[in-house]
Amino acid sequence: MRQAYRTALVTGASSGIGESFARLLAGRGTDLVIVARRAELLDGLARDLVERYRVAVEVLAADLTDPAQRGEVEERLRADPVELLINNAGYGAFGPFAELPMDDQTAEVELNVVALMRLTHAALPGMIGRRRGGVLNVASMAGFAPSPGSAVYGATKAYVASFSESLHAEVASKGVHVTALCPGFTRTTEEADSNLLWLRREDVARAGLDAVSAGRAMCVPGLQYKAVLPALKLVPRPLLRVAANRMWQQAADTQ
Repeated sequence: MRQAYRTALVTGASSGIGESFARLLAGRGTDLVIVARRAELLDGLARDLVERYRVAVEVLAADLTDPAQRGEVEERLRADPVELLINNAGYGAFGPFAELPMDDQTAEVELNVVALMRLTHAALPGMIGRRRGGVLNVASMAGFAPSPGSAVYGATKAYVASFSESLHAEVASKGVHVTALCPGFTRTTEEADSNLLWLRREDVARAGLDAVSAGRAMCVPGLQYKAVLPALKLVPRPLLRVAANRMWQQAADTQ
């Protein structure tokens, strides 16, 4: 059953795909809780959405890698439930694993994995009790292939995809939709680009919203990436590792 959501909480909402989620939902009449670290950007976005779409927008500035601040968001989800949770916040530390600071990579896991898991755990019981709700987790095509140069990022996104698919199986019969959104290369700004590998952030956000509303377990936006995904499963893993490493080395040499 397709669901329309009256309330939603969006993490990483101050820019990029998260901002697109917020704007698209507001355009559909959804009241919002927008979460990110940068309060000034959230405040500006909230004012614009309220004036443009006449929806209620609550600003919750929080660093989701900080347990205390993350706990405030968890409590918000328990105390005043929303119908849709969008776990969009995430980042990648790029470079050779052995050369990157460990603190950066630990923070990456805290944001991409731990925060996503904890917020989902806070939101799901209420949704199951109401037999209605949705969780949209932003994964990546990087989760389906070796990711030299971004090993931790790729691993976190593989977790998100697997976690989401498992939860989808657990709660689909209870009226709750859990969806993994797995985009490829996506422009975080609205600038035009003629490179066919790059997706527009608004297109990615719209595809994700449509998928969770329809109750699909996974969404891969873009025809080019829909075609790539089956190929990733067919190519022998040793060959895939060699190809991925070659691409990483070429990218690193041009920087």
